[in-house]
Amino acid sequence: MASAQNKESVEVRDPSEIEIGIEDVKARSVRGIVVLTGRTFFLQVIAVVAAGFLWAYLGPAELGVFIILNSVINFLNYFSDIGLAAALIQKKTHPTETDLRTTFFVQELLIVSLLVVVFLLTPFFKQHFSLTTDGVWLLYALALSFLLSSFKSIPSILLERKLDFIKLTFPQILEQVLYYVLLVYLAVNGYGIKSFTIAVIARDIIGVVAIYWLQPWRPGFAFSKATLKDLFKFGIPYQINTLLAAFKDDGMTIVLGGILGPVGIGYWGTAVKFARYPLTFFMDTVTRVTFPAFSRMQDEPEHLARSVTRSIFFICFLVFPSLAGLSIVAPYIVSVIPRYNQWQPALFALTFVSVNFMFAAATTQLTNLLNAIGKIRITFYLMIMWTALTWLLMPFLSSKFGVNGAAVGYSLVGSSSVVAIFIAKKQVNFSLYHSIGKPLIGTLLMAAVLVILRMFLPVTAYSIVILSLVGAIVYGVIMVALVGVSLVEDAKKSFKTVLGR
Repeated sequence: MASAQNKESVEVRDPSEIEIGIEDVKARSVRGIVVLTGRTFFLQVIAVVAAGFLWAYLGPAELGVFIILNSVINFLNYFSDIGLAAALIQKKTHPTETDLRTTFFVQELLIVSLLVVVFLLTPFFKQHFSLTTDGVWLLYALALSFLLSSFKSIPSILLERKLDFIKLTFPQILEQVLYYVLLVYLAVNGYGIKSFTIAVIARDIIGVVAIYWLQPWRPGFAFSKATLKDLFKFGIPYQINTLLAAFKDDGMTIVLGGILGPVGIGYWGTAVKFARYPLTFFMDTVTRVTFPAFSRMQDEPEHLARSVTRSIFFICFLVFPSLAGLSIVAPYIVSVIPRYNQWQPALFALTFVSVNFMFAAATTQLTNLLNAIGKIRITFYLMIMWTALTWLLMPFLSSKFGVNGAAVGYSLVGSSSVVAIFIAKKQVNFSLYHSIGKPLIGTLLMAAVLVILRMFLPVTAYSIVILSLVGAIVYGVIMVALVGVSLVEDAKKSFKTVLGR
């Protein structure tokens, strides 16, 4: 293991590693949002098609086992880097090789320790979640995936710091396409839970190879107390917040698995997954780009306020109507496709989960902003509030009312996000009306029209198409009336930014 000497000061930098200026940050951020949105749209189309097959060929119990075990690994994942990766992205100066190798060493040490925990707890998981042999092998496959994913961390950090999201997207596209194609093929051919086991391992192997090809980095170990002390100032508070998020989400899924069982979790997880698609399509992309961008705008309050307003508007403009439309059209989808009749019990949960995600569309970006400008303590207190509410409401309501009770509790937790909006606005003077108000007005009017129209339409595939088209047209007209033709101009600028660079 190399030690951290003063050689950091004489390390030779690649010209591409020089920190970029504010104008370049803004241009690359816009380009990154558009590129990642395109990538996400492509991958989510594949994911939706794949999910369509999985919902037809796998039952709630099989999907429930995967959801529970995936939550176990995701929960452990939050102990794997103690915020060092985020600290390297947020760091104002470019990280040295010692910074990178120290981070890598600490990550791998933690991950190996966590893998030992997984193997030691296997008998408990097997009994508590009623796992078959196939379920145990899936647990081990997810653990191996956990290890392989850690090798992608440093190359991903380097690409994110440069806001080079085009290179960052290629490995993600490659591994996800392989994963979904293989998963669907195996599921359709009757492999059941084994489908996930094989697809997960294949996905991460190809992902590691691809990202090292695009962003070469020589893995190695180093240990620098100075590096860790510097990174921990941001990393520890950041990771405590993400750990609370894991405790709130993945931890709760694990608990609900014991209350609802694999079948109940299958319904719950399907409702959450279906409702999360709009966030994955639009919000996850923006927050991925804006965290490093906001970090570099910390000393430019006017630029920061405008960027926050526009980014939240972009998310809410797309997510709000998508969630409302899904909730309104979902009963038709489940009724029209015979193999989907088994998912009827998830419809009520879908509506209330969508309420939570509508709040998340606005507040996730705001907590992202607070982290980027170094207000970690504030997000820490917010996460405590959300975690406490989650653990107070959801286990109680799910034990009393099953999956529907869990969904109602989820929506109540989401409504508390008005506190985060109020606090964030005090820190950065973004426009609440332009960012959240206008998309909300447009969505409520669109939803009213669709609910009335649905009363007169038969339950057929044609009705789904009609509702979707009418919803898009009504929402588009309302938003142009509220926002103006700047919507079209913004779209043109985004395409020019991508094509012109």
